[in-house]
Formats: sequence, structure tokens, C-alpha cells
Amino acid sequence: MSAVNDVVLLLQEALGTAVDLSPASREAARADRSGHRAAAAPLAVVHARSVTDVQAVMRIATETRTPVVIRGAGTGLAGAGLAGAGSICLSLTEMNRIVEIRPADQLAVVEPGIINADLNAALAEHGLWWAPDPASREISTVGGNIATGAGGLLCAKYGVVRDAVLGVDVVLSDGELVRFGHRTVKGVTGYDLTALMVGSEGTLGVVVGATLKLRPLVSGETCTVAAVFTDLRSAAAATSAVTAAGIQPAILELMDAHSVRAVHDLLALPQPPAGTVHVTAQTDGPSAVIEADAIAAILGAHGAIVEVTADPMRGAELLRIRRSMHPAMAALGTTLIEDVSVPRSRLADMFDEIARIEREYDLLIPVVAHAGDGNLHPNFIFDGPDVPARVWDAASDLFRSALRLGGTLTGEHGVGILKARWLREELGDRQWRLQREIKRVFDPLGILAPGAVFDDPAPDRATPKGER
Repeated sequence: MSAVNDVVLLLQEALGTAVDLSPASREAARADRSGHRAAAAPLAVVHARSVTDVQAVMRIATETRTPVVIRGAGTGLAGAGLAGAGSICLSLTEMNRIVEIRPADQLAVVEPGIINADLNAALAEHGLWWAPDPASREISTVGGNIATGAGGLLCAKYGVVRDAVLGVDVVLSDGELVRFGHRTVKGVTGYDLTALMVGSEGTLGVVVGATLKLRPLVSGETCTVAAVFTDLRSAAAATSAVTAAGIQPAILELMDAHSVRAVHDLLALPQPPAGTVHVTAQTDGPSAVIEADAIAAILGAHGAIVEVTADPMRGAELLRIRRSMHPAMAALGTTLIEDVSVPRSRLADMFDEIARIEREYDLLIPVVAHAGDGNLHPNFIFDGPDVPARVWDAASDLFRSALRLGGTLTGEHGVGILKARWLREELGDRQWRLQREIKRVFDPLGILAPGAVFDDPAPDRATPKGER
């Protein structure tokens, strides 16, 4: 019997019907929402239903030296969830229970497969919410949010996933279950291994449970500010001025002219004048009206035409334009969705760099930015299923431009496979080696997430193909 058959047989003996060998499931595991795919399908997809199932998979993987790729809803944008040839795809989507909600302590204990929006719908009944708000919140899992260190529209005020996780339950590569963190708001015993797991992209262990830090639902009014600019640099400078003034809106988003035009096409809205740039802000809580008026004054002083509304329906209509960005990009062609962050004061400079890259590489690169925290999402648009060489060259230029401006390769999507080749440039040799050593402590056999983040690329994951 071949080694491949041995692995599959061991999985079937231990896990029965949880082992999925169907061509459709194995094929789906090759791709995620990065638009890329592994060159071949995994050995099997295991739909874990319990911690015991996860432990069984990891024990078999350790015994047989078989790579494991952990997968949630497949909404990742950096390729860390692509399961390729010779690997086991460990799916956690069926581990989707809310184990406990403790309103008095403002915490919840959940399994990793629960959808972000479903969790918040359940929490709302208790007057609570979990703050991380990625654009994929209707379809992405909490486990996936933790794995990538997700952010979203609200993170400038309410923080990212790392700020909202008190503890995690983790199955290590050898199948042992460990618990990191606390159920208390404060706790500084030992190294912060919970924070280490957040954003680790499946390279250190399998998160099988999480203790989440909740917030009371925001009370008071919500105000929305919509501003129209005629040039991008003025809009970027205006958003930087908002943060410099000490105002902290819940949402502060910027859409360049390409993005505005594409969304108007998608939603069948009248096209605005050429070069129109949008800034959308939202304030909440007791000071919402005062803060909205202050933001409107700053944006207006930078040349914008500004609308302020406290009407929830009108506010939702204005935000709909921003939230329609991803489907609008998909309508333009194949999209490589990127993610860099720079200091907020350098936002206008980063937009200048993107405009230069567009010209030099003859590309269309619509950009939307979480302007409140300096996080930009350039979208490289091209024809056909494969990412052209000039797009990778342009992306490399983009990443290095962000680093020159004091920024980072990724603000919230993660490194995955797609950015691993540039990681050493940001970290430097010494830190890069230290982080690889941490990976080896947790995963001495190198079976978790082969080719992702710090590993040398696996043969079929090194240069993933673009495909929408």
C-alpha cells in the first residue's frame, strides 16, 4: 500500500465520515478568495466536528509526516488556506458553536467555525458585540479572523482582532491540547502566547476555541459624513488632518476615482464627474453629532463637498457604496487584492506611489483605504486567469514603496504564501531568523501550513495561479 493510501486509511479509521474524498471538496480546498489556487488537490478534506477530531488528525499527520493546511470559510486573501498536493485539508467550519456567553464579564467562548456576523447576531440579544468588522464578516469565520489578525472598517476606533481575544485553545502539531490566555481582562503571567497565535495563519497550531472580549452595543446616535473631493491628494490630506485633530470616528474610508466609478457602474448609479474621490466617515456614541460636525468642517476646509446625516437609512445608503467595493472589483476582471499600511501622515505619499506604479507598469489599480489607520487596499486588475509577471513586479514595487514610507507589507490580510518572498525585507535578517525559530518550537516537523509565512515555499504553492 502506498504512503498516500496509508494516510487516507488512517484518517478514515479514526474519523469515519468526517473524511471527505470527493473531487468537489478537494478541488474547492485548492483555492481561496485571494484569486489563487494550489497546483493540485489535497489528499483529503477532514471536516472536524470536535477537538478530539482535530487531535486525531494532528496525531496522524505527525506519525506520517503529512502536511496539514487549516481552513475556515476560504475567504482568505493571502493564500494561507490553499491546500495542495500531499496535504490534509483540516476544515473547521463544522465546529461552529457558541459555547458560552457571559454578559456580566463581557466575554464569550466560541468554536472557530462560527461566522462573524452570526456571532454578533447572537450577542446582540445580550446587548453585546464583538468589535472586529472585516468586509467579509457575513461569510468569514471567527477562527479565520483570528488566524489572519483581521481588521475592517471599524478598527480605527474599536481595534483589531488582537485587541479582542482574551485566550485561545490550541491543538499543537503533535495533537496535544493547550490553553493560552485568561478569562480576565488583565493577566500578564508568562509570555503572551495568545497574541502570538493571533495572526499566525495556521503555522503554529490549530485554534479550536477562543475566549473573546466583548463590548456593550454602542448607545446614542450614529452620524454619517460623506465627502466628495476632486483630487486624491486633497482627500488623503484631509483624512490625515481628521486623525491629527484627535477625532476618532468609528469609520473613516477613502475611495479613489477608479473605485468610485466601478461601484457606481455596479450599483447602476449616475456616474460622478471624472476624478471624483469619496471619503466616508461615521461617528457613534454620545458625541456622535459633535464629532461628525468637526469632521465635516475639516473635510470641507480641504475642498470637499460634504453631507452629514443622522438618518440611519441615508447613512446605510452612503456606506453601501464603500461596502460594494469587492464585487465592483470582481466585475472589472481578475483581481489581485493587496494590503499595505503606512503611517497615517504618509497616506497621500502612498497614493502618489500607487499612481506612479500604475503609469510605469501600465496597470489599472483601484484603491480603497481604511484612512483612519493608514491601511490601503490596492486592487491590481488584469485579464485572464494567470497573474502576469508585470503585476507581480508592480506588487513588489508597491510593497517596497510602503516599507520606504515606514509602513508594512500587510495590515490585516496576512502574509500567507503570496507575500512570504518579501517578508525578510521588512523584518530584517535577525528578526526573520528568530521568528523562524519560534515556528520550529511549535512545529518541529514543519507539517503546518507548508510554504506559508516563514517556510520555504512548497513546490505546488510557490507561484500560485490567479483565477476568479
